[in-house]
Amino acid sequence: MIKIHKEGRRLLTGTFLILTVINILLFIFQEPGSWVPIVFSALSVLTLSFLLYFFRSPERVAEIDVEAVCSPADGKIVVIETTTEKEYLKEQRLQISVFMSPLNVHSNRYPVSGTVKEVIYHPGKYLVAWHPKSSELNERCTTVIEMESGDEIVVRQIAGAVARRIVTYATPGQKVRQGDELGFIKFGSRVDIFLPVSFKPEVAIDRKVKAVKSVLGRF
Repeated sequence: MIKIHKEGRRLLTGTFLILTVINILLFIFQEPGSWVPIVFSALSVLTLSFLLYFFRSPERVAEIDVEAVCSPADGKIVVIETTTEKEYLKEQRLQISVFMSPLNVHSNRYPVSGTVKEVIYHPGKYLVAWHPKSSELNERCTTVIEMESGDEIVVRQIAGAVARRIVTYATPGQKVRQGDELGFIKFGSRVDIFLPVSFKPEVAIDRKVKAVKSVLGRF
């Protein structure tokens, strides 16, 4: 049985009710033999099927590894580069970015265990998620995690051209475990993670990864 993420239950219920009412009205008031009710019914099934698939929430159990950094999202690696993290750390960091298409699971996870230091939300634009400036210009939410070692890791959820809502469950002072749910981004987006420049990645550009299951590298 498919488990549906809590962020999609209200939308699915509302969409189902609206489409059901419209389909009933079409079958009642359209002329016999009209193709409109049939086409709309087919489109309704496709819409609901897509929403069910998009909001699926497969079980992910993390095997805690304090030396490893897990992928915070399902998707494809689109950036591995040294850059300046300008929002919080304001220093050179290794940035690894995961692009999520609408077909990926969109639940985001904590890549490491530790304590949430800061949660910073910024409204912004909706550039395509792979755009180089999307990390700085798009709507985004930054979560800073301090590990037991004292290292601070920055995870940034970024809205894309289609995404219009970022959900973050993190709160400052919260103790979090590697693999726990960080949040959710609706309909295509990207997650950046900023690591120490000495971090040695074990992934490459275009590599497909899964949240919790894929390791980006180890300290």
